[in-house]
Amino acid sequence: QVQLVESGGGLVQPGGSLRLSCEGSGFDFSSYSMYWYRQPPGKERELVAAITSGGGLTDYADSMKGRFTISRNNPRNTLYLEMNSLESEDTAMYYCAKGERPGIVYSSIKYWGKGTLVTVSS
Repeated sequence: QVQLVESGGGLVQPGGSLRLSCEGSGFDFSSYSMYWYRQPPGKERELVAAITSGGGLTDYADSMKGRFTISRNNPRNTLYLEMNSLESEDTAMYYCAKGERPGIVYSSIKYWGKGTLVTVSS
């Protein structure tokens, strides 16, 4: 069955960087768009970034644009999120999600990882 496992979260100081990873299994990883979402404490889940199946196109939420980079290594079945210039507002549970098509389509997500916690604090 589809499985998504995030890693790389942790405590980081403001202004610091982290790289999150998401390893997928149980599906043809290279055939699907992939997404990062996050949920800050007490707030709703929101889109962070999206990437097409081959990695040729990406999309970002405005607040993440210029600071975060989504990428993928299809032979490794792995999705990445590089986060720079982190702020306290970036503190959240970060989730990896699988799309249903090669292209980026914002619709209901069927498969989520369990999440990895990013805490930005001094």
